[in-house]
Amino acid sequence: MKPNLSNELATKPHYPILDGLRGIAAIIVVTFHLAEPFSTSNLDKFVNHGYLAVDFFFLLSGFVMGYAYDDRWNKMTVGNFFKRRVIRLQPLVVLGMTMGAIGFYFTDSTLWPLIHDVPVWKMMLVMLVGYTILPVPLSLDIRGWQEMHPLNSVGWSLFFEYIANILYAVWIRKFSKTALSVLVGISAIALVHLAISNGDVSGGWTLNVEQVRIGLTRVMFPFFAGLLLSRVAKPTRIKNAFLWCSLLIAIVLYMPRIGGAEQVWLNGIYDSVCIVIVFPLIVYIGASGVIHSERENRVCKFLGDISYPLYMVHYPLVYFYVAWVSNNKGITIAEAWPYALLILIGGLVLAYAALKWYDEPVRKWLRKKFA
Repeated sequence: MKPNLSNELATKPHYPILDGLRGIAAIIVVTFHLAEPFSTSNLDKFVNHGYLAVDFFFLLSGFVMGYAYDDRWNKMTVGNFFKRRVIRLQPLVVLGMTMGAIGFYFTDSTLWPLIHDVPVWKMMLVMLVGYTILPVPLSLDIRGWQEMHPLNSVGWSLFFEYIANILYAVWIRKFSKTALSVLVGISAIALVHLAISNGDVSGGWTLNVEQVRIGLTRVMFPFFAGLLLSRVAKPTRIKNAFLWCSLLIAIVLYMPRIGGAEQVWLNGIYDSVCIVIVFPLIVYIGASGVIHSERENRVCKFLGDISYPLYMVHYPLVYFYVAWVSNNKGITIAEAWPYALLILIGGLVLAYAALKWYDEPVRKWLRKKFA
């Protein structure tokens, strides 16, 4: 009798603390985007290192990928792997792009003078391409920010995560620990060079040679360092891990810019240390952490559940907020914070609603149909 593949590949238990940390980082990403309109450059952003949350997500994804799939390849084909990844990721990609399309013509702003000259057919084409998470060329830049996903800016990181998934499934999963260590070492050198020469690792959202290089450099080290960590780490039992890791993530991502315009390389060193040393340490501590109470477990579960939905649905709301800030010249962050708080709370509510009323039911249906 043919084995039931869905039973053979039943979901493994999660690391609850890592789920919770993903949620903490996702919330900080929202605050990063809400503070961005008040900055003039990367040098004076209020949530200055919020962009590093993406690199933390990449490392977490690599770690979880190794934990979840490394020992399953004798029961699973590459096709089945990609089917599972698409079922996990694409429903919220579609929702986020649809939300961006619905709100597109209503985000009237001096920032985006192109909007009202964009024909509906062109916007719909961008939405349909966005559903695939493939990037759109600059000729379809309907917003004017040179983004590969003009309807939902954050889609760029999913595009690079898919690339890492593909590399893992078709090739790198077969690497020995030594070969994987060499790859991670080379990727670390490339990442440090990018960070120090540019002053940070921010970038990757435009479909041109330089930005694609940045995106690939940003995903290669953390994703495959996470994979290596899942293979070599031997978690212990660490008390209060969720609290300490949460505080460490907040400190790292809210840290002001280092070095200023004259010594950008100092900030590049900071980014490098965070990604190469601090983030793997946080993941190791989180994987080793012990949940002390049912309340802490519920908090971690809630944060983990809403982390990906929040990441994928918050930016269509941020477009409205950014347009409002742009249309009210001279407004300060002290005056705008109630509206920012409203967007943050609304994003959390929307993320939870999207999870329960859309993402979970759709994934359940897709698993039944295609598993």
